[in-house]
Amino acid sequence: MNEITAAWQSQTPYLWALAFFAVFLVGISKAGLKGIDILIVTILVLVFGAKPSSGILLPLLCLGDVIAVIYYRRHVDWQHLFSLLPWMTAGVLLGVWIGNEIDEATFKKIMAVIIVLAIITMLFNEMRKSTVIPKNKSLAVILGLSAGFTTMLGNLAGPFANLYFLLMRFDKNAFIGTAAWLFLFINLFKLPFHLFVWQTITEPTSFISLLLVPVLLIGFVVGIKIVAYIKTDSYRKMIIALTLLGACVILFS
Repeated sequence: MNEITAAWQSQTPYLWALAFFAVFLVGISKAGLKGIDILIVTILVLVFGAKPSSGILLPLLCLGDVIAVIYYRRHVDWQHLFSLLPWMTAGVLLGVWIGNEIDEATFKKIMAVIIVLAIITMLFNEMRKSTVIPKNKSLAVILGLSAGFTTMLGNLAGPFANLYFLLMRFDKNAFIGTAAWLFLFINLFKLPFHLFVWQTITEPTSFISLLLVPVLLIGFVVGIKIVAYIKTDSYRKMIIALTLLGACVILFS
């Protein structure tokens, strides 16, 4: 109980407000406004530190995934999901293997560089205005491994999964529904590693996660209302813009 009290008292009201805002964005993201993952992670790293924030965030992501799967359960492309899932799983295992060997500063730099490279690729593809759907299986391998690795190290698979779904030219609901199932599988797969290998999920972090659940639920409801008004073409542009904004935040933070 003393550890839980310390976890509660260790943050100022300002930092708690930032944490509430970040988890509100988690709810919005799980409702379908993808591309704000970097902003969420950056805020929580600022408040709690890099690896402790991962332990706080992961249970909330799992809850958000469950809610998103229930809501979007009829909108899923199983073929593309299972093309990406094995490689993301392999990327998670790679992240488990070397994650504890990376210090916090290096960890942030690696995330920022990888994300910027993903954004450049996305922008290049959009500038070409190509409607051709790539058939190269290596795309799933590269993006899947990158997504799995970054999601294990910092819950930052979003840009890579977004890039894959953008290249596959999913419509809005297929994008959101497939992503919901994909991240439900991956985040549940990550849980034992955070619990028993890295031990980033503890009694104090679980208490903080539980405290933030109502904020996530509010964010999901708000996100559903926003997504309903966005058309597929605008949705694609929004994802790229939000991802770019998030990358700028992490690079200059």
